[in-house]
Formats: sequence, structure tokens, C-alpha cells
Amino acid sequence: MTSVKENIARCAEITASDSARLDTELLLGSVLGRERTWLYTWPEYELTAVEQQRFEQLLQRRQAGEPVAHLIGEREFWSLPLKVDPSTLIPRPDTELLVETALEFFPQQRLRVLDLGTGSGAIALALASEKPAWQIIAAEKSPAALALAEENRRRLALKNVEMIQSDWFSSLEQQPFSLIVSNPPYIDASDPHLGQGDVRFEPLSALVAERQGLADIEHIAAVAGDYLEEDGWLMVEHGWQQADRVREIFTAVGFKGVASRRDYSGWERITLGQK
Repeated sequence: MTSVKENIARCAEITASDSARLDTELLLGSVLGRERTWLYTWPEYELTAVEQQRFEQLLQRRQAGEPVAHLIGEREFWSLPLKVDPSTLIPRPDTELLVETALEFFPQQRLRVLDLGTGSGAIALALASEKPAWQIIAAEKSPAALALAEENRRRLALKNVEMIQSDWFSSLEQQPFSLIVSNPPYIDASDPHLGQGDVRFEPLSALVAERQGLADIEHIAAVAGDYLEEDGWLMVEHGWQQADRVREIFTAVGFKGVASRRDYSGWERITLGQK
């Protein structure tokens, strides 16, 4: 039998990942049903034969490139444990900038918010957890992704979010929102990164957009004004090289106060504008 400590030491060395040790700890924790801190409290715990076999199976899949989030079925976003699966994007820390900016711009307790292309529900549920009096509609085209988002909403017991199936605005009534947020597809189909890392296991429909990755952002910006109250805001995430073009798109359709925000790496990753 192999101990927790021995497994971490061995697998962190052989796993081809920049986060090999973290990956190993997350997989071990999932197999044992324990938090990562427990692994260091009980490093001499010896895995049973069944646990070791299960861990080795997960490790092999990780070495083949499968995302850890898919292997353990969960990813933390804004300190919320979200269930994830291959039907949608894996929530990423970069997107927390969108949540931070929304909360900064709208400190008030009551607000109507629309989250377009909610995927796992990450953005909508993060906002709902911070602002329980906000009324949030989360729209998603994919039935499978929508079901996942609804499951996450139920697991977190957040009652101020309504999940609806809609291809962007198509199924929405023209009701005024103070804020529209979105993390739409923004990767060009020819981008070589689509063949690398976790995105190989995520749906292309949630990643790729036409017109060099800008088609969905153009559509959202063009239509959003019909669903925003006067002086309402639109905020979208985009690629690190797209800020100039997204600002042009926002300005061309009449938004004012158009600006971009930088992530912790210094890249302009979200753009916002006011009706």
C-alpha cells in the first residue's frame, strides 16, 4: 500500500503539468473524499487497494491531458464549488474580474441583471452570492449547460437567479436591466491554442466565434441597448488582444464611457460601456 505522502511525491514528479503537485492533491482529495488540508494532516495514511486503483486511473487520464475539473467534477469560482462537465467551459479565475467590476459599479442592494451565455452559471451565481436582493436572469443556449447551471444554483441554494434557455436575447422579453454581463465565445477558429491544454476538452461552441472571434460580441453590443435601462451598463470578457476592437464595437453602436479593465497579469480582459 502507498501513503498519501508517497503518492504526492511520486506523482508530482511524473505528471506533465505546470501544476503537477496541485493536480495530484486534488485528485487524491477527490478519491479520499477529503480536503487538501487533510492530506497534510494525515500524510502517512495508506490508501486501500480500491482507492489506489481509482487514483491511478484518474492520474492516467490527467497525464493524457484531461482537465482536473472534469476528473473530479468540480471547480471553485469566487469561492463557490461549482459542478462542471464537458457540456460547458470550465470557470477560470480570469472571469472573476467581470464579477469584481460589476460589484464595484453597482454597490446598491437591488438590481436587475442579465448574464448572457451563463454556461455553468459561474458569473450569475457569484453575483447572486454577493447580492441576494439582486434579480438575476441567466440565459444559456445549450440545454445541457443550462441543466448544469440550474443544478449549481440548487446546490448553492441561491434563489435570486432564474435560469432560462435562450440564444443570446432570442427568448427574452424586452425588460430593462441595469446591467448585462457576458463571457461569450471570442476565440478565432484558426487559433493554435484550441489544440492545447484544457480547451481541447471543452465545447467549441463556447469558445469559437466568427469574424476573428468577435461575431458574438458584435451581436451582443448591437442588441444590448434594447434590453438596458437608460444609463445601464454592458460588460463583456474578451481575449487579451481584442480590447481595442471591442472598444470600437461598443462605441460604434452608441455606448458611452467605453473603457477596458486589466486583469492581474496586466492584460485588458473586459470592456464595458454605458447606454
